[in-house]
Amino acid sequence: MDFRELLKQLNKSMDSLDLVSARKYIEENIDILTKNRQLLQGNTRAMFDLIKQKKDIGERPLSRHEMTVIYSINTYATKFDLTGLKLVVNNNPELFLNEEIKQYLNEDAKTLLQGMKVLH
Repeated sequence: MDFRELLKQLNKSMDSLDLVSARKYIEENIDILTKNRQLLQGNTRAMFDLIKQKKDIGERPLSRHEMTVIYSINTYATKFDLTGLKLVVNNNPELFLNEEIKQYLNEDAKTLLQGMKVLH
């Protein structure tokens, strides 16, 4: 993908709030985007800076699977489906060792997981 197409796709993803795709584009092309940071739009630049900062300190980004699990947790919590929520939590205990997931959880999920003593 050439640079102009990358910028177009990246900005389109950010505009449509497809943050997973935007993050993927940034992570796969971080070197090119670092050299051309000034060409990124406001929200895209902010996301780029966050991802770059996390990469620079050696933090591993969440995988697509982990993001899917978080989405499931949020869905179960919103529907107050405790059985489904417990099942997802029990099948993915290592996910809760990462402090970064808190920012992806909705308020229902945070409340229920704190009640279950999964989050602190």
